Amino acid sequence: MTSYKNAEFLVETNWLANNFDLPELRIFDCAALPAPNPDEALRKKYPLKPQSGRSLYEKCHITGAGFIDLPTELSDKNTDLPMMMPPLEQIVEVVTRAGIGDDTLVILYSSTNPMWAARVWWMLRAIGFNNAAILNGGLKKWLAEGHATSIEECTYTAARFTIKSQADIFVSKNQVLAAIDKNDTLLIHSLTAEVYNGNKDALTFGRRGRIPGSVNIPSGNLHDPETGAYLSPSRLRDLFESKQCSDAQRIITYCGGGINASNTAFALTLLGYDNITIYDGSMSEWGNDSSLPIEI
Repeated sequence: MTSYKNAEFLVETNWLANNFDLPELRIFDCAALPAPNPDEALRKKYPLKPQSGRSLYEKCHITGAGFIDLPTELSDKNTDLPMMMPPLEQIVEVVTRAGIGDDTLVILYSSTNPMWAARVWWMLRAIGFNNAAILNGGLKKWLAEGHATSIEECTYTAARFTIKSQADIFVSKNQVLAAIDKNDTLLIHSLTAEVYNGNKDALTFGRRGRIPGSVNIPSGNLHDPETGAYLSPSRLRDLFESKQCSDAQRIITYCGGGINASNTAFALTLLGYDNITIYDGSMSEWGNDSSLPIEI
């Protein structure tokens, strides 16, 4: 496999450097910072609560890039579950204020882990915005190649967007429960092998272990550790095929709170896999509900 089937969802650094003058272009840093849950009472259930990456944006970002604040503006504040999808109307309000509209071309990147850009990409899909791509390698690759950066905040003129809900790309715990015993559905756990196996010292979300029947493909394995870019199409394909992804008619990705799972789902989409959904509550929800089955 020499190219991604859905290559339009991934742009290279040189392309962006040569297309700054496109009037419809909107660039956004989506970085967040992993952090322990500051609420000690909730930490055993939800060990992590990511914080805004705005401080990183202010220190260095791609010239002309705005900032999208996932933890602060694009997470549901009406639940203890960290980083859950907010109402679609909230997403629309935030992104249109940032300058994303019906006629814009959006390039997303992260100055830290690419999973944050993937998360915003899926949120845009959920509201029916399909003209977004992720910058391959993010800020890491951009800096390594000597492209232009800035410390000046960039803002775009607010835009208008016509919502076309595709919210069914995110699924609930009841939908996951119903899918566990279906031979045509594959569940992918996107955290490390230690978490997947329920190791004693690994990150734990209420209970150790995983959703029964799921396979493990850590999101961190989808990228070249040197450049931060996604693996080549053939290497990504081999990785997913080693877990029989092509045998599944439906794939559900999950992790701790839907972020790593978004990255795995994005990589699958790049390769052309169909019927990909994300379990938003992931182990933050599943591991803390004793009525739901778990395996180690």
